[in-house]
Amino acid sequence: MQKLSLRRQDCYTSQHDATHVLSSPVSTQTGTDASSQQHLDLWSAAYREAFDCLEEDTRQAILKGKKADQLFTQLKSMDKEASDESLLKRSIKHLQSLQQALEDFKLALDRASPISSIGPTTTATVLDAVKSDEATTADVELAKRVGEMLEQISYIDEGDILGQRLVMHRALVSVYGKLIEFNQAASKITEQGTGLLMTLVTENRHPPSIAHELRKQADNLRTKQKDISEILNDIISMFYDNDILQWLHGDKTRWQRQKHAHFQQQQADQACNFLLSDSRFIKWYHAVESQELALIGPMGCGKTMAMSFVVDQLTRRNESEMPQPTVCYHYCQDDKTGQAVDVLSTLIMSLLEQLSGLIETFHQWYKQCRASGYIEPETDPRKLEEFLTQTLEALDGPLFVVIDGLDQCDRASRRLLVQVLRRLLQKCPRLKIMFSTRPEEEILGQLEAVPQIRLPFSPEWDRFIVDKTVEQKLSSLPQDVKTLVKDTLSGLAQGSATWTEMTVELIEDRGIRDLGPMKAFLDNMPRPGKLSELYIKLLSRYTSKDAENQKLAITALEILAVSRRHLSILELAWAVALRTAPGTSTVADLASLTDHSRILKLIQPFIAYIDFSSLRKHQVRLAHPSIKEFVLNELSILGPGLSGWNAAEAGGQTPNRRAAALEASLLDICIRYLSLEEIGSKDLFSEEQVLMLEMPKEVDLFGELDGSAEYDAHCTWEVWEENAIKYDVSERGFGEFFVYASCYWVEHLGAMTPPNLPELKRIEKLCHAGSTRLRNWTMQNSRPQCTVEPRFPFDASLYDPLSIISLYGSPAMLQHMIETSDLTSDSFLPRPAMGAADQVLQWSDLSRVRALFRSGQTGPQLRNFDFFRLVIHRWSPSDQRGAEWDDVFRLLDEVENLLIEERWGYDVFSVAVNRGCQPMVRRLLLRARQMPGLRAELQRGLGQDSGATSLVRSYIDGLVRDGS
Repeated sequence: MQKLSLRRQDCYTSQHDATHVLSSPVSTQTGTDASSQQHLDLWSAAYREAFDCLEEDTRQAILKGKKADQLFTQLKSMDKEASDESLLKRSIKHLQSLQQALEDFKLALDRASPISSIGPTTTATVLDAVKSDEATTADVELAKRVGEMLEQISYIDEGDILGQRLVMHRALVSVYGKLIEFNQAASKITEQGTGLLMTLVTENRHPPSIAHELRKQADNLRTKQKDISEILNDIISMFYDNDILQWLHGDKTRWQRQKHAHFQQQQADQACNFLLSDSRFIKWYHAVESQELALIGPMGCGKTMAMSFVVDQLTRRNESEMPQPTVCYHYCQDDKTGQAVDVLSTLIMSLLEQLSGLIETFHQWYKQCRASGYIEPETDPRKLEEFLTQTLEALDGPLFVVIDGLDQCDRASRRLLVQVLRRLLQKCPRLKIMFSTRPEEEILGQLEAVPQIRLPFSPEWDRFIVDKTVEQKLSSLPQDVKTLVKDTLSGLAQGSATWTEMTVELIEDRGIRDLGPMKAFLDNMPRPGKLSELYIKLLSRYTSKDAENQKLAITALEILAVSRRHLSILELAWAVALRTAPGTSTVADLASLTDHSRILKLIQPFIAYIDFSSLRKHQVRLAHPSIKEFVLNELSILGPGLSGWNAAEAGGQTPNRRAAALEASLLDICIRYLSLEEIGSKDLFSEEQVLMLEMPKEVDLFGELDGSAEYDAHCTWEVWEENAIKYDVSERGFGEFFVYASCYWVEHLGAMTPPNLPELKRIEKLCHAGSTRLRNWTMQNSRPQCTVEPRFPFDASLYDPLSIISLYGSPAMLQHMIETSDLTSDSFLPRPAMGAADQVLQWSDLSRVRALFRSGQTGPQLRNFDFFRLVIHRWSPSDQRGAEWDDVFRLLDEVENLLIEERWGYDVFSVAVNRGCQPMVRRLLLRARQMPGLRAELQRGLGQDSGATSLVRSYIDGLVRDGS
């Protein structure tokens, strides 16, 4: 915008003095209201200060002639009782009433009238001189100068409504000073005209000389008028500025500039430079036609910083171009700054600031809108679009519009804004628009045809941002301390610029400076309080503070906080639906309750970028570890205003107890899902398919190995199975959460401790021996990616509730079952303890064998030869659980009497020797040397075993010799 630039600044009073002048009324006349008095004081004080600033000789001339003073005194005295018009408006009306007379040569006639008494001859000569063609032309020009000046000054009166009294006072001082000079110059012609003309006549000068003198005086007036006009134009520009600032809410525009200045300080140019080399950005920047571009990234990843970088780069690049492009920007930070009207108003303000020629055009357009019945056109997006269209269609140079935070607009404003901008793109050939937004499904749908740049997540990106933030806020720290902070935060940032900034601010607030205390702080770093406030604000906003929305959103966040892998979009939606609809009993009923789009919309700020076109891709996760901390530490204690529905459930739990409770909740969801009717009544694979899976695979011993099947120690299962043949569980009628529930319910089960242990009856139903339900989920468990070929064998016929709990359950859960369950029911295999021990010996923690062995209910099934023979067969010298095996072998010490009494000691020894189980052989030999009864048992067995191997015989013979 044009800035007010007043002259005669040396005559300005200081702010304190000017304020004092304005607060000292010149008139205390009664009959005028407060506003009239203030107006009178403003103009009177300005005149008095202008007069005081004049040179001494000028002031004396004015005081002597009293003409200027009389002029303004006359203006002040007119119609004082009229309260409906301001003083200046009445004065201007009076002065303007003289304009026509002046333009009709009144100055010439007034100038001639005092000469009429001089004498007929002289008068005729003078009048002839004055009324000659050139003199008359000069006289008319002089009159017009006065008339134009009076016309210009009429606009000043609008200053009394602006509330900018100090600024107006200073401006009026200059105006009055020039007016006084103008009046003095005019007086030299009007009042001293007789002497001037008489001198010219007595010097026998001709009319052209008279015209020359008149023109000289007119030029003098022209100079004075030009000075006044420049000041008045500055004042008019200020009025325009003030009007526009009021109409377009200039405070919001100032806020935008302040925000941009703040973001400039945060810019990490090294992190953002990738944008300049991105092919999509280059194409957008150099395009000769209208173009759109979108920058996509999750919450807190640094989109705003990148967009401020783009604004600065565009501005810097455009400085050398002709015609110079215009760059406008707007930061949407919340609902208030994200309204379509706010964005359009900011764009118009930015255009007016950069293209000052549009100021008067906008002012006239606004006045016309009001005259047409639009009282507040600035509140109507259609009218703002109308002005933008008219303006941009006539714009010669390129226009770049950068809008950050499209996701911060509410749905209606966002839709309207995108529509308006799209229409502008169609009508304005050189308009280029760049958006930034979070990857929300609806927004990405609106921007589907727009080229998109996704902010990268990389350790380098994090390092650049951490370095910039630390150097900006912690520059005074010792270098070794700064290095420690940078290294630590770079490893923890995980793409969150917001977390980085708030953590650095927390360190700054704590004032930690030494290396030791800083290391201790970073090792046990608390979550910044500002970050929690941000998360609470976002959750409230995205759920619209609706209780049901909050329940769904918090349920989804809790599931993601404890899930064992990334969930698919549909998995999350089905899990939330089952958690919030406890009465559901079938897959079909549950399917009718799921709404994945709603769930994602409610939690969008808290999750990392997802591909909405792939509903079954395992991709939904919390965007940053601090969000998980927030869910575990604070969602349960926020109170009824946000999560009262589950605050009662949490019961003021510590974070660890809270995490355990949430894991129990997700386990409950899994168990309930696997308990749905279809899971127990349908087969995942048909009998024919099962037979085909069990058939031995053909192997071409002489063919070349397929490269895709070559072993790679660093290859993940996901990569290995990428091209494998797969099946669709949803097509088989098992729904969308079946895969996760089947594969991970046992992992959640392993984390259960009191008081979160699930009901045993539900476990027994899920793992009922020989059931379709057990077969379905175990087959799926061995196929996490739904590949036809399993990753590992999982024969359901070998399992029952006890073996599953022994294999996967927590020690507390196992103890609970072996103490409580009826192992003789048909839910269990005929020998449940032996089956459970077999699975543990193969796959699990061997300490669970001791629990089974020592239990009063399961121990009797294991204190026999079959169990120890099983132990020997499952042992391997290459087994990594060597120390645990020693504990299993020690169980033999607990049944030494049974070895002798039931006469199976020799059988165990013989199997151990023949299987090469040296730990068991050594233990038996040691105990036999210490126990004559066990030594006798071994000798007895050897005597009855005609097929004993020579190695068995040699061991026992040596034992006998040592004993003798």
